[in-house]
Amino acid sequence: MKISYNWLKQFLQIDWEAEKTGELLTDLGLEVEGISSFESVKGGLNGVVVGHVLSCDKHPNADRLKVTSVDIGGESPVQIVCGAPNVAAGQKVPVATIGTTLYAKEGESWQIKKGKIRGEESHGMICAEDELGLGESHDGIMVLSDILEPGTPCSEVFDIENDHVFEIGLTPNRADAMSHFGVARDLKAGLEQQEIQKGLLTPSTSNFLIDNRSLKIDVEVEDSQLAPRYCGVTISNLIIQESPDWLKNRLKSIGLSPINNVVDVTNYVLHELGQPLHAFDAAKIKGGKIEVKTLPSGTKFTTLDEVERELDADDLMICDSDKPMCIAGVFGGIDSGVTENTSAIFLESAYFDPVSIRKSAKRHGLNTDASFRFERGIDINMTEYALKRAALLIKEIAGGDISSEVVDLYPKKAQERQVFLTFDKINSLIGQEIPRDTIKSILTSLEIKVNNVTESGLGLTIPHYRVDVEREVDVIEEILRVYGYNNIDYKEKLTASIAQTSKFENHRVQDVVADMLAAQGFYETMTNSLVASETQTLLDTENEAVRMLNPLSSDLSVLRTSMLFSGLQTIAYNLNRQKNDLKLFEYGKTYHKVSGDNLESQHLCVFITGDRNPNSWISDSKSTDFFHLKGTLNSIFERLGLKGVQTKPYSGKIFSEGLSCYLNGQHLGSYGLVSKALLKEFDIKQEVFYADLDWDAILKLVNKNNVVFQDIPKYPEVSRDLALLLDDGVSFKQVYDLAWTTEKKLLKKVNLFDVYVGKNLPEGKKSYAVSFTLLDENKTLTDKQIDKIMSKLVTRYQNELGAELR
Repeated sequence: MKISYNWLKQFLQIDWEAEKTGELLTDLGLEVEGISSFESVKGGLNGVVVGHVLSCDKHPNADRLKVTSVDIGGESPVQIVCGAPNVAAGQKVPVATIGTTLYAKEGESWQIKKGKIRGEESHGMICAEDELGLGESHDGIMVLSDILEPGTPCSEVFDIENDHVFEIGLTPNRADAMSHFGVARDLKAGLEQQEIQKGLLTPSTSNFLIDNRSLKIDVEVEDSQLAPRYCGVTISNLIIQESPDWLKNRLKSIGLSPINNVVDVTNYVLHELGQPLHAFDAAKIKGGKIEVKTLPSGTKFTTLDEVERELDADDLMICDSDKPMCIAGVFGGIDSGVTENTSAIFLESAYFDPVSIRKSAKRHGLNTDASFRFERGIDINMTEYALKRAALLIKEIAGGDISSEVVDLYPKKAQERQVFLTFDKINSLIGQEIPRDTIKSILTSLEIKVNNVTESGLGLTIPHYRVDVEREVDVIEEILRVYGYNNIDYKEKLTASIAQTSKFENHRVQDVVADMLAAQGFYETMTNSLVASETQTLLDTENEAVRMLNPLSSDLSVLRTSMLFSGLQTIAYNLNRQKNDLKLFEYGKTYHKVSGDNLESQHLCVFITGDRNPNSWISDSKSTDFFHLKGTLNSIFERLGLKGVQTKPYSGKIFSEGLSCYLNGQHLGSYGLVSKALLKEFDIKQEVFYADLDWDAILKLVNKNNVVFQDIPKYPEVSRDLALLLDDGVSFKQVYDLAWTTEKKLLKKVNLFDVYVGKNLPEGKKSYAVSFTLLDENKTLTDKQIDKIMSKLVTRYQNELGAELR
């Protein structure tokens, strides 16, 4: 939000430097993010002086140019070549001297330099008004008053305004400060805390009078809940033209473009007092009546931006007896605004329901200065005052007569909120005792009325414009920001209590797995839980989707039922930027509607695509595969102590090849190769491997897991190998299981390290090379013990699997 310092000084007579005022505003909670300079004439006419044309002769080498001698207040006149048709001796003219920078209307700049034009030297430039930024005319040079002395800076001749503009990062709750008057009100309270008493000057409307009653327009409000207060007045005999410079400068300083005197006044009062206004061309109001109502859903309405929109049944509209004219509090219609042919207006000032305005603005994708204020809540008591203020300004700069009584439909007066503030609560929240007289003076400076004072606290009445102050803690926050956060003492000793939490807390377990994945080269992502409704149709989950009642856009209209799509969007974004090798993981939630209930669940998702390792001189790149993902999940399960996880074939639409994980009958998640049909929806042309783990289920199992440990054995282990000739139908699992049933005590590991099929083997046979690791944790194994175990293994392999030793 932009605030003009000169404009602010109209309410508060303050002569501080802008930087100092900015510091105080920031301390008050109105954070000044930057201070910029504004000049009504860019460059401030620096280097432009009054010149006296002493002579004007025809250029010897050009018919349309003239060579002039100009006195610019120096020791001797300067020669300037000029092409203006109206230049003549004896004139007083503006001269841009050597080194002066001039600015074009589009913002481009150029510097005046000494030069030659068609062989004649030129030491400056005699300027037209558009070249100085003082007007639009380029018909000839400006001719100034004869009484001006040569050499007088033109910045002293013309009324040039220099201003400082505060860029305030306003928080959404501070609707009361969305105007120059609101900021001045806060600044006054801050000054009083520093014992600087400044009266708040407000524009007077005491001379508001009805000139005649020649133009009456009736007003009817169908739903006073949507429009609790509606005011209006008519003004006739207007002359629509450009606004005066002072008004244009005020609007330009805060980044607004002047339009015409009536529209400019409505914008001026909006930013002055925070009350949005709207001016309707009275000649376009059919039936002489304003109706504030809703219209049937699907009604067509064309707004000022020439876009035809379909209205919703909940959109509050300003209509005449025949048609809609404006989306209330949001945007006007194309056929009802003020034009150069307008001679009479109906001026509207209203208070609309904030929720209704916010929904209409979001529904139609419109964000205007008016809707920005209405949807946050304005001061309902400002409505009539702002209307009269604007009407008087319009009379002042556009002429005209106030031609009707002020319509003020206010059926149910808004009640001011009552709050009881206890001194003990103030001290406990702030952590420091503030003198009670200081508290009362701060509240008074904020226009919070102190109704009664007791030993325990204060009975308060909150003004309407403070829509964010509803509770006792809100009042304490107001006291603290005006008292000054910097004035609260801090102790050198810091005390804190240590909370005892379980090592199985969600965030702790998440951190363990996240650190492990990061060490393996994975990057954590965080994506939006809101997705487009179309994505749900890809998995036939649209009936399970939880839909937003007031979505920001169609792309953010439902809560995701799967984390797959947000992950694929991330991958597609990176692939489009030549980032082809990706390893990503994300913790997040999915949302489902089940039997009318909204349910949410936590997930851990892992994505792998591209090459496993980059290509280098020492090794070739290798594409990631199914087993890379499987190994990653196994490492997660192992790190969490989840042993015995089993898999079953996956059935569903997500994977073309996939498995589902189970532990003790509990489903832990699924993983596999994402189907090409889904990848095609995101324009992904390379394989993507994806795992979706049910984090809620994993947390429950981890919580029950007891870590078992044992000492490192003191005695050496022994390894023996067997080369077994087996039938093709015998699997390693049979060899593995038989070994463990033969020797349960000393056998520690069975490993298949070679498989051979082919030459020198009988048909239908294969050779397994298997190693067996033996260990006695209490003593060193003897050869006799080892030979006995190996003999038992060979015997069982021969008898039960038909094995032969090679």
